[in-house]
Amino acid sequence: MTTKPERHEPGQLLYDPGTGRVGEYRDRVGTRAMLRPVGGGLEWEADPDALRPATDRERLGATVRAVNHRTRSAPPLPPPLDEASRPPRPVPGCASCAELAERREDARDVFDRSAESDANVLLRQHQGQEHRA
Repeated sequence: MTTKPERHEPGQLLYDPGTGRVGEYRDRVGTRAMLRPVGGGLEWEADPDALRPATDRERLGATVRAVNHRTRSAPPLPPPLDEASRPPRPVPGCASCAELAERREDARDVFDRSAESDANVLLRQHQGQEHRA
């Protein structure tokens, strides 16, 4: 008596002894099973008769490898803002600073980044000329 091969469900994590990898079962294509790496990536073909459900340890290992890969390939965080790259703060009591800060806020309200940047430049120039410490 022959046993019928186990039917795998899409999304099920299976161990492929041919590659020594755990993959997410996608579907069958002809006589081959298609598996995708945990966390995404290029699918590979496997012998469906050799596949078995992944153990808890194998699933955990595959998940950790996927997270590590995603962490290593993520773009680095931007450097922290230093004081020179922060928008200038108006000097309290200065009408010119208040007017330029208001101009900047108006530009922000309408998402005009160019006008916002211009107001910051003018405010820095004004502060450099009028409010030197």
